[in-house]
Amino acid sequence: MEETQARRRVVLVPVPAQGHITPMMQLAKTLHLKGFSITIAQTKFNYLSPSHDFTDFQFVTIPESLPESDFENLKPILFLLKLNKECQVTFKNCLSQLLLQHGNDIACVIYDEFMYFAEAAAKEFKLPNIIFSTTNATAFVCRSVFNKLYANNVLAPLKESEGQQDALVPGLQPLRYKDLPTSKFASLESIMELYRNTADKRTASSVIINTASCLESSSLSWLQRLDIPVYPIGPLHMVAPASTSLLEENKSCIEWLNKRKQSSVIFVSLGSIALMEINEVMETAFGLAASNQHYLWVIRPGSVRGSEWIESLPEEFSRMVSDRSYIVKWAPQKEVLAHPAVGGFWSHCGWNSTLESIGEGVPMICRPFSTDQKVNARYLECVWRIGIQVEGELKREVVERVVKRLMVDEEGEEMRKRAVILKEKLRASVKDGEEFVHFMKTL
Repeated sequence: MEETQARRRVVLVPVPAQGHITPMMQLAKTLHLKGFSITIAQTKFNYLSPSHDFTDFQFVTIPESLPESDFENLKPILFLLKLNKECQVTFKNCLSQLLLQHGNDIACVIYDEFMYFAEAAAKEFKLPNIIFSTTNATAFVCRSVFNKLYANNVLAPLKESEGQQDALVPGLQPLRYKDLPTSKFASLESIMELYRNTADKRTASSVIINTASCLESSSLSWLQRLDIPVYPIGPLHMVAPASTSLLEENKSCIEWLNKRKQSSVIFVSLGSIALMEINEVMETAFGLAASNQHYLWVIRPGSVRGSEWIESLPEEFSRMVSDRSYIVKWAPQKEVLAHPAVGGFWSHCGWNSTLESIGEGVPMICRPFSTDQKVNARYLECVWRIGIQVEGELKREVVERVVKRLMVDEEGEEMRKRAVILKEKLRASVKDGEEFVHFMKTL
């Protein structure tokens, strides 16, 4: 058995975005440790260069002719629709070349659910294919039923007033209409088209999801009604950590954290894509300063509209950030969250960030921007009860109050206790590894 696995190859197709590349590479590393050879088929967008973690991997480029500007200008939904159309034929040519190189050694193609063009090529060459969802199981359920909800006019409140959007979605409680994985950057029709394709399992032999049963047992139970097996194989960052940051991490913040007391720092980081207006940054700064808490704040270059970085922000910004604060362009997030000085995480609630925070027992302030982030935020607040969601316009008074709730009040301490319990459940799940064993038997 070991000799067979040692020569078998898996082809993985990630979405060219940090939040999708990271778990795909963690999966790749896990499979490699299990004895598989790895090929990463990626586009030119957010190209991941081989690092010391992946020296044994083969990296190939899927040819496409999209302008470099499409990734930013089209926004995620429309970009993915266009990328899938563009790569439908070129990936077949790419896979054909890989088959010439490796012949019968290719065991299967594993593709991110949003890179569904890969299925047609795998089918043509009679290769098994597996869908990988890098978001949570609940968001996967939402995408699976989106078409049905739309056809039955259940999604009508999404087109109506704000008041209607606060209502619970039938069958998806505790999600409200405004928690569904939609985007303000795309029409409901475009979202429908994308989700219709991601929900179509086609010839896939199974679905693997970067989650754990202890977090999403009800959503995973719902997914058992699919015609193919579903394996919760996460959290992958706890199975096989991998260095995949597309931005340079400033590790000097760890030295700063070393000088702070236990659970005294709130870590503020809103991911690799989200943008903020200058007034939102200023209101956040005023609120953080007024809270009198220490904070480590990641402000990504280009993440503030109209400003390359903090040097062009109003003068008040520099006066507000003091010895209580430390600001970096990018941070080693997993290392930060594991630091004993960190007692809370203000986050956009991307699924990787959510898993990493739960995995270290750190409660969260939730400020989601789009798609599955909204699902995650709702579950953090209402299901796992380790998060406080900040909704509506960002005001300094709101920032100050929510930070104190998490970092000072008894409410925050109770959340920390619940977060630690969840952390232990996750670690026990990873140690057991039963679902991954079941998945491995299918390869």
